[in-house]
Amino acid sequence: MTIKTKIIVLDDDPTGSQTVHSCLLLTQWDVDTLREAMLDSAPLFFVLTNTRGMGADRAAAITREVCRNVKRVLDELKNNGQDISPILVSRSDSTLRGHYPVETDVIAEELGPFDAHFLVPAFFEGGRITRDSIHYLVVEGKETPVHETEFAQDSVFGYTHSYLPDYVEEKTSGRIKAEQVERFLLSDVRGNSLDRLLKLKNNVCCAVDSETQADLNHFAEQLKDATKHGKRFLFRSGASLLTSLANLPAQPVAADAMAEYVRGGKPGAVIIGSHVKKTTLQLEQLLKVADVVALEVDVQRIPTEYKTLLDEILTQARQAHTQHLTPVIYTSRVEQVFPDQQSRLAFGEQVSAFLMDVVRNLPETLGYLISKGGITSNDVLSTGLALRTSRVVGQILPGCSVVCCPNNHPRYPDMPVVIFPGNVGDEHALVTAYERLSAKA
Repeated sequence: MTIKTKIIVLDDDPTGSQTVHSCLLLTQWDVDTLREAMLDSAPLFFVLTNTRGMGADRAAAITREVCRNVKRVLDELKNNGQDISPILVSRSDSTLRGHYPVETDVIAEELGPFDAHFLVPAFFEGGRITRDSIHYLVVEGKETPVHETEFAQDSVFGYTHSYLPDYVEEKTSGRIKAEQVERFLLSDVRGNSLDRLLKLKNNVCCAVDSETQADLNHFAEQLKDATKHGKRFLFRSGASLLTSLANLPAQPVAADAMAEYVRGGKPGAVIIGSHVKKTTLQLEQLLKVADVVALEVDVQRIPTEYKTLLDEILTQARQAHTQHLTPVIYTSRVEQVFPDQQSRLAFGEQVSAFLMDVVRNLPETLGYLISKGGITSNDVLSTGLALRTSRVVGQILPGCSVVCCPNNHPRYPDMPVVIFPGNVGDEHALVTAYERLSAKA
């Protein structure tokens, strides 16, 4: 029996595909959909769980459901003579936000045992590197430990350490002590670590350094060698590790030629839900472009004036499209204050529901859609466009995936959608994506 390897990525928002192409994104994880992805020709697929937008209990329940269905499909295929050896990745934010260790614990319970789980948060296109087990954000050549950035102040996923062993101890509430974390430093990653990898056991936590894609390419080969010797590893990673594990060729259409995916050369629309500082700077630059129309969604009106506000935004969006302009629909930039995490998440879901009602009712002749923000993008794919699966065709900018709706979509067949993470790109990146799709570069 031939054993085939498949990289299975449980992605807590839809931006983990930001370094790969030609693979499926699943917004549903029933047995039939998972079987289709397992048998797809691409070496990897993503299950978009969107757990970063949920509380910990719900995140655990969703992760458990996915894992149990994955196991059922793997067992079924093996019984039919199609044995698949999975490489399991819990893809999360490269600035260390997310439900760790909740998700890796559940995956280990359902699909383990594992000999080790590796923290590999590097995302080079976004300036995230790890050196001496300290994770950095690099902006314009300046390296800042991530605990000193705005991301560490996240009201749901905040943390106080950039040194990964201390981060692990903090997030596991001391269950895993910092000194118990196995550190793979740059010298280890760039050297020969196979013997050490073969000695790992009992799901030990490992923190991995990397400054370049070549670092991870080399280390990934050693990880694969170890799995051939029977070792079972789980990964909690940023996007760059997936590039190394998948080892894909160049994408079929170059980033600066993505306009060829636009339907009928028509103008598109931009939906912005992310509130991070970088998104706001990019929005300000985009609103300076002549052919865009700013449509601000006053989120404070949503609870009491939902339908009125929705009608206003949709009417203005249709008028803009009729005039061959691009509506930029964005949530008001004032940060809301909430008494607790539950209230914040509930309000976020209400705002997202509003934006998805906008997406569902944009003009049918829309040429493309740019979705800014991880959770926003997940909701666009799963709810606004109601896609069961979609396929990544490539990256329009480093870290910004383009997926296409299927050709039988009831409203937007073949429409390209840009999944644009909130914290990726320089201040002109959103303008660049717009120009490439508008063929105005």
